[in-house]
Amino acid sequence: MRIVVKIGSNVLARANGRLSIARMAELADEISALCDQGHQVLIVTSGAVAAGRAQVALPKTVDRVARRQVLSSVGQAILIDTYRSLFSADGLDVGQILLTKSDFSTPEHAANIRQCIQAFFAYGIVPVVNENDTVSVESLMFTDNDELAGLLAGLIGADLLVILSSIDGLYDGDPAAPEAKLIRQVAPGEDLSRFVTAAKSSQGRGGMDTKLRVATEVAGEGISVVIANGFRHDVLTDVVSGVDFPCTRFLPAPKA
Repeated sequence: MRIVVKIGSNVLARANGRLSIARMAELADEISALCDQGHQVLIVTSGAVAAGRAQVALPKTVDRVARRQVLSSVGQAILIDTYRSLFSADGLDVGQILLTKSDFSTPEHAANIRQCIQAFFAYGIVPVVNENDTVSVESLMFTDNDELAGLLAGLIGADLLVILSSIDGLYDGDPAAPEAKLIRQVAPGEDLSRFVTAAKSSQGRGGMDTKLRVATEVAGEGISVVIANGFRHDVLTDVVSGVDFPCTRFLPAPKA
């Protein structure tokens, strides 16, 4: 099975922005086990800006765009080195791929990305992908890494996209409200936009509205999608093995 796993900033980073090494280690162990079973796993990771923010203190006078560029650059080095160390302990190598929206702008560029990822899989290397915030033009940035993960899932012909969030999935109201219920399954073409807002997470750029849009589009391409709580023990193992647990599953549309 070919799997894309998107890991959000709120899963990777603590409230102070520093990476949660313990949680990253658990996810790395799960992904390593899936690779040992013959699955091909691509990671789309957030967390670079948060890690950079925890590492360096920039003056408040620094331009907003320049601030993001510097923090993402510093944080990306911390992030990929952490992944390298964790996967190395499991006997796997990782490779970093930094992309911008313009990299998907032509068939030639898209084909080159696909060829690169296929080479990683062929040699047993885990691709770790993030947006290249350092050089991205703000007006052409991805909405967030959910969008990037969705594009990659379609590009490489994934069987499954798993979006790891800080909550169990999509709710029919405010997740903090006691009366809100988790939506466990979404049928192809089902419109649930009335249930979500554009509120962003504390660490990242994305919100549940983007997750819903991406999940709906990817499921429409015939790819299974699961939005799940990234803090759940064995979450990836349970998703892949089909364990029934609280999450939101988007059923794939029949492939043409």
